[in-house]
Amino acid sequence: MKNSRITSLDLGRFLAIIAVIIIHCAPLQVGPLIGDQPWLGMLLNQLSRFAVPLFFIISGYFLMPKLVGEPLETLKKYSAPLLKIWLAWSVIYLVIPFNLGTVVEESYLAERMGYWDYLLSAPLNTLFEGGMVHLWFIPGLICGTAIIAMLCHYKQTHIVLPLAVILYVYGLMAGSYHPVFGLEAPIFTRNGPFFSTLMIAIGFEVRFRNISVSTAKAAYMLLAGMLFHLYEAYYLVSYDMFFVEHDFLVGTPLWATGIFFLLLNKPQLGNTPRLTRLSKDILGIYLCHLMIFIYLANIFAILELEGILIDIISVPLTFIISLLLTRLINKTPLKHVLLR
Repeated sequence: MKNSRITSLDLGRFLAIIAVIIIHCAPLQVGPLIGDQPWLGMLLNQLSRFAVPLFFIISGYFLMPKLVGEPLETLKKYSAPLLKIWLAWSVIYLVIPFNLGTVVEESYLAERMGYWDYLLSAPLNTLFEGGMVHLWFIPGLICGTAIIAMLCHYKQTHIVLPLAVILYVYGLMAGSYHPVFGLEAPIFTRNGPFFSTLMIAIGFEVRFRNISVSTAKAAYMLLAGMLFHLYEAYYLVSYDMFFVEHDFLVGTPLWATGIFFLLLNKPQLGNTPRLTRLSKDILGIYLCHLMIFIYLANIFAILELEGILIDIISVPLTFIISLLLTRLINKTPLKHVLLR
């Protein structure tokens, strides 16, 4: 299994990118209402939160052999192209206008200045995030990988998991559980190493220690982690936290790890040439999909489309156009700047 392509992980990436698009397109967030709240939309939002954790776990799994063998060289070769991509897309999101109506009615600078001021109001957080909110994934991936690489370099692999857990607990206490514990952090703890390190470490440890879990136990992990994540999100509403604002909670690692083991146990699941080809486009789709949705939202507003129609078409349209744009970029010299 380690020497052949695990196509089930390609399927996992595909499901994860659809979930990410669902989070950002936010279907059913206006209605239908249940008890004055769009609970269907909010539940769909939180049910999609396995996505980025799964991306991190898969990265850690595939990076493990190189991190153990040549940790610093692997870190350099892995991080350099990611940093280049992060900078390039940050510039794009800094430059492109989000609200075309404001550009027409006022000016390009009037539209952009508000966003630039927002980013400058928290420069340290922006450093760990980039020019657009979803780009935090890349610095987070680099930070987590760097920590594990340094521990491998100094032959301290035995503390990879304990250190990752400490960072995760701190991230929770200063993040979603801030109203409970009152702990402060210099940046929004979803960004940086706080959550990414544990997720990458899980994939790393699974391969490093050759850990396997039965399909039944993996399913229990998935179900228990997902239900506990949802319970936490609901519990934190009593602390004036919005149900949909949680990226990581206590149950999230168990949930994502359960999905990961299920995929590992079915390595040929999704074994089709189309899915294998699509897996190469996932990063590009991730990078550009929010730009696509922003402009789709502008078009929806111009056409005065609203309600359930937008809920139905926004996710598939965003995915298809993002895929086409990624493949178009791949056919141009821009691929060396915008894609790996």
